[in-house]
Amino acid sequence: MTDQAHGLPDVTSLLLSTDSLEQFLQMLAERALSMAPTAAGTGITVERQHRPLTVASAGGIAPDLDEAQYGQDDGPCLEALRTGREVIVSDMLDETRWGPYPAYAVARGTRSSASLPIAPHTDTAGALNLYSSTVDGFLEAGLDNLRALAAQATGAIALAQRLSDAQEYATDLQTAMESRSVIDQAIGVIMGQQRCDADEAFRLLRMASQRRNIKLRDLCREMLTTIGGGPPAQGAAFRPRP
Repeated sequence: MTDQAHGLPDVTSLLLSTDSLEQFLQMLAERALSMAPTAAGTGITVERQHRPLTVASAGGIAPDLDEAQYGQDDGPCLEALRTGREVIVSDMLDETRWGPYPAYAVARGTRSSASLPIAPHTDTAGALNLYSSTVDGFLEAGLDNLRALAAQATGAIALAQRLSDAQEYATDLQTAMESRSVIDQAIGVIMGQQRCDADEAFRLLRMASQRRNIKLRDLCREMLTTIGGGPPAQGAAFRPRP
């Protein structure tokens, strides 16, 4: 699917059609390469646990150039990632920033590059990096679609993070519900055995868990497994008959 106004891929739909964020980023790198006729390679850098990584690339040359920047902890892609500003290099031969990196890039056949920030100033900050063998490979007029692609990717990655957070929340909620069910069943058993109310049964279980230094839900699951001869059922809590 494409953005009819700009001829751009609908990257949110692209995200939802892929199985993982890594697969989405790989497809994004390939789309960026197809949109930049002068590009010899593209790469996507993200920072994980304070360490930059090339998580996707197309065209072959990007990983080497990215790794050279990571090795010296400096370079156009890292500058774009860390500052949230795009970094355009017109000619590596004229470049005086980033120590020995420009000379290495020229030796690898790269004369110009463009690094566009993705999801700047977030936990998933990254950069879309494009490399060209020609001088001025990324002129201002040709960057508009690539900027729009990076902006769309920012929104898609934010959506991916929200989906991941929602899934984690749902998993935590399901675990909490299952633990509550097991505890309620154990309370019902203690009420029947001790002829006490629910508050007293809970107090007895909590004291036992503290005495044995195990989690309450684990104690209850162990007790129910011993009594029932198998793992406790997930569902409504057991209550003794009046």
